[in-house]
Amino acid sequence: MSKIYRWGIIGCGKVTELKSGPAYQKVEGFELHAVMRRNIEKAKDYARRHNVPRYYGNADDLINDPEIDAVYIATPPDSHGYYALKVANAGKVCCIEKPMAPTYNECLLINSAFEEKKIPLYVAYYRRSLPRFKQVKLWLEDNRIGKVRHVNWHLSKPANDIDLSRDYNWRTDIKIAYGGYFDDLASHGIDLFIQLLGNIKDVNGIAVNQQGLYSSMDAITGSWIHESGVIGTGSWNFGTEKREDAVQIYGEKGKISFSVFGEIPLVLESGTHKESLHIKNPENIQLFHVQNMKNHLLENIQHPSTGKTALHTTWVLENILKNDN
Repeated sequence: MSKIYRWGIIGCGKVTELKSGPAYQKVEGFELHAVMRRNIEKAKDYARRHNVPRYYGNADDLINDPEIDAVYIATPPDSHGYYALKVANAGKVCCIEKPMAPTYNECLLINSAFEEKKIPLYVAYYRRSLPRFKQVKLWLEDNRIGKVRHVNWHLSKPANDIDLSRDYNWRTDIKIAYGGYFDDLASHGIDLFIQLLGNIKDVNGIAVNQQGLYSSMDAITGSWIHESGVIGTGSWNFGTEKREDAVQIYGEKGKISFSVFGEIPLVLESGTHKESLHIKNPENIQLFHVQNMKNHLLENIQHPSTGKTALHTTWVLENILKNDN
């Protein structure tokens, strides 16, 4: 490998501290060369603590830095499109935090901009790259539960202190995230089901605000059908007594159970056979996602999460929410 990709991060906030930022330093062939935050003192502090050579208070300076080859956008979703189009115009590789943008139409604009210039675009649906979910995919491909019939997911959690205080949180601002925590959390699972079971051809849903603690939706149900014929259902509620996260994939010969966010064991049941596997996530949970970007850029191995796959995921999310904005 002679090429080294020097990355810059726009929005070096909490998600980049452990989940993603260090992965760009650990993967051979990548370097984290610059970071940007509107508060330049915080950008400077991040650069110091993570040994990043450059820091900026203005995104344009990072995007147009001739020493930056690729840009990771880790800002709130309402600014993804604004920055992504600038990165595309600069002709640089890009990875965008999920969801790609608040609406399908904006995602379409972003994806089209990179496709027109033939520049790689990735979206941080990193569960597609995690070993625990690759194991689920292997079980399905090995026909361990026979023909798949149905997938069901229930995710719920209590209102947190910020919700109850009614302090501002962009994650529950309807102008930024119509579905609130659904946009932030459920997008991961829906995207994963698409990878495991194929694209979705029809989808419906109901979304309401039950608690009145913030402007976005907090209780959602959805149903869909994959092109493969597999039926799916989901329920997500962000005002319950306790957190629950349970997925079941039902086949004609058995069932696979797992959690989207927890590290509880994967369980396969078929007849009298029951198999349980505990597969731990890496310390930097985006490590394999970042590794797969290197594999694509330097070894031409297709990445599982692209602008095109994320575009389809956003279409599904938007139709569950019935958000036509």
